[in-house]
Amino acid sequence: MPSAVTSESQTMDAPKQGLPVTIITGFLGSGKTTLLNHILSNQQGLKTAVLVNEFGEIGIDNELIVSTDENMVELNNGCICCTINNDLVDAVYKVLEREEKIDYLVVETTGIADPLPVALSFLSTELRDLTRLDSIITVVDASNYSLDLFNSEAAYSQISYGDIILLNKTDLVSPAELQTLEAKINEVKEGSRIIRTERSQVPLPLILSVGLFESDKYFDTAKDHDHDHHHDHDHEHHHDHDHEHHHDHDHEHHHDHDHEHHHHHSDHLENDGFTSLSFYSDKPFVIRKFQYFLDNQLPSTVFRAKGIMWFDESPKRHIFHLCGKRFTLEDDEWKGEKKNQIVLIGQNLNHEELRQQLENCIGLPSTSRGKGFGKN
Repeated sequence: MPSAVTSESQTMDAPKQGLPVTIITGFLGSGKTTLLNHILSNQQGLKTAVLVNEFGEIGIDNELIVSTDENMVELNNGCICCTINNDLVDAVYKVLEREEKIDYLVVETTGIADPLPVALSFLSTELRDLTRLDSIITVVDASNYSLDLFNSEAAYSQISYGDIILLNKTDLVSPAELQTLEAKINEVKEGSRIIRTERSQVPLPLILSVGLFESDKYFDTAKDHDHDHHHDHDHEHHHDHDHEHHHDHDHEHHHDHDHEHHHHHSDHLENDGFTSLSFYSDKPFVIRKFQYFLDNQLPSTVFRAKGIMWFDESPKRHIFHLCGKRFTLEDDEWKGEKKNQIVLIGQNLNHEELRQQLENCIGLPSTSRGKGFGKN
């Protein structure tokens, strides 16, 4: 199979993984539009499509606009914005059928909407094979979120289905009020992953997975160079600083506009104690131990994780995604040496402790049980 390399990355990964989708939900005025603007103007080398009900609401930066037709606006950084016009599935097809490939899809639900029906359209319709529901992000207006709203059905759904809650406009309320709100949110959803923000300025790798490993493009190249010792610190390095720069960011940077610059700093993780940790091992994990790590040890300040996983009990390559508390593990075939490679992104992480906990997931070689499984 001489063509394996090219066809694998295109045909094997693409249909199986599908286009990653993030659904943004939250009440009117909570800051969803500001967040969408932030996503559209801070993509470096990634092409994101945003689906909205009304263009007018977004107020896209005129300097970024290249062309518009009635349902679609194209930006000069490769992103597009498309109106839903009553039919979500239609709009998604419109984006998928374009010549330029899109890396990521963001869908905004209307202000009072329950995100579940939107999520279900990606999980149950014909979109299921073309897309992958990556995350549901709920934006909450800290200054205007009267607690009786917690009794409303929609608010309840938005919080209970949200993988990550952006507690926005935190500059407008006191620390005590924020704690009360967070406690309330945790009553609705225990152990919620909450990120406090002002003006919806959140580092994008915390909410969109593309920046982690560019939808596995990164993995496919990484395995070709080296599977060995200097993986560890090497990668940790990349991700801390360059997460969203892997491909062709050069030409993107030249026409950065000045007005974007004050956003840019917020896109680097070092801000506010956000870091990413990369873990690499050429030994398999034991499923039960990894499950224990996820259930009992993973800090609630880890907002995203992604990895390629090798388990003692399985001959398959497993692709792991985590957003908030929800994670997926998809099966795939190995296309190179077996390994475990994981990246965790979060706030105020104890890297040493996490490394140790991940080391503990590795099976002990001394046991003969299952030792040769999946290695041949």
